[in-house]
Amino acid sequence: MHRHIIHSASLTFCLTGLLTANEAIDIIDTSSHELTPASKMSLDDISTQLENPLTSLWSITLENSYRSISGNSVNGSTEANVLNFQPGMPIPMANDFTFIARPVFPLVTSPVLDTNGDTIKHTTGIGDIQMLSLYGPDKSKGFVWGLGTTMKFPTASSEFIGAGKWQAGPAAMAFHFGDKWTLGALAEHWWSFAGDSDRAHTNETNIKYIVRHKLPDAWSIGAGPTIAINWKEKPNNRYTIPVGLGLSKTAKFGELPIKFRLEAHYNLVRPDNIGQEWQILFRIAPVIPSPFSQP
Repeated sequence: MHRHIIHSASLTFCLTGLLTANEAIDIIDTSSHELTPASKMSLDDISTQLENPLTSLWSITLENSYRSISGNSVNGSTEANVLNFQPGMPIPMANDFTFIARPVFPLVTSPVLDTNGDTIKHTTGIGDIQMLSLYGPDKSKGFVWGLGTTMKFPTASSEFIGAGKWQAGPAAMAFHFGDKWTLGALAEHWWSFAGDSDRAHTNETNIKYIVRHKLPDAWSIGAGPTIAINWKEKPNNRYTIPVGLGLSKTAKFGELPIKFRLEAHYNLVRPDNIGQEWQILFRIAPVIPSPFSQP
């Protein structure tokens, strides 16, 4: 009976999503919503646009994060790695608004520990796929906001690299794009509502905050770490609070704009039992043509 209720709820959720998508298609409007193609934008403007989760630019992002892990449950330290594939394909809507559904496909390498905290091996596989959907005004300067939903799907190829749960919740962003500074945050929250009954329920929040200063020639300096909160844990294992610093550069290879980023993060606060101590992040984001851009 319980399984039937979960299946019915999941079916209803999926049907609602399909109906919403069909309604969204009906209000796609490019007649009065002129989108400038990347080929007619300066590299500085492209660099700024790619900081905006609601950018009108289409892009394909590859982001690799190498992580050092330590804690009371780890003998010394160990390593993990996450390679994310993130296509971004925003759709212009009526009244100068934008909708984007951005999936994240993670390839995860995670340590497997024995009871003494020693690393037995590392396992690599597909992690839990995420989907972030946002809706908000199409703006490239000043204050920009967006509201939407976020989901995680139990697609992990191993129990060591996934939660085994269907998860969903709200998402919101608020950014300010100034002449010299980009400041903002993207918040996502997930509750588990279905999945493997033997796995623990989830209640988690991620807050990605952005602080970047523009430099000449499409360079920028700053950071975009992610605060993680696991509300199911006790306070000493609940929070991960990082700081960081890195450089970004946007350049053209022929007609293809690409944004590069190298950034280091250190977690000032992390779980006592096991958590990330630091990470090195490398990102590459080629901009691809949007079918909605004006020729």
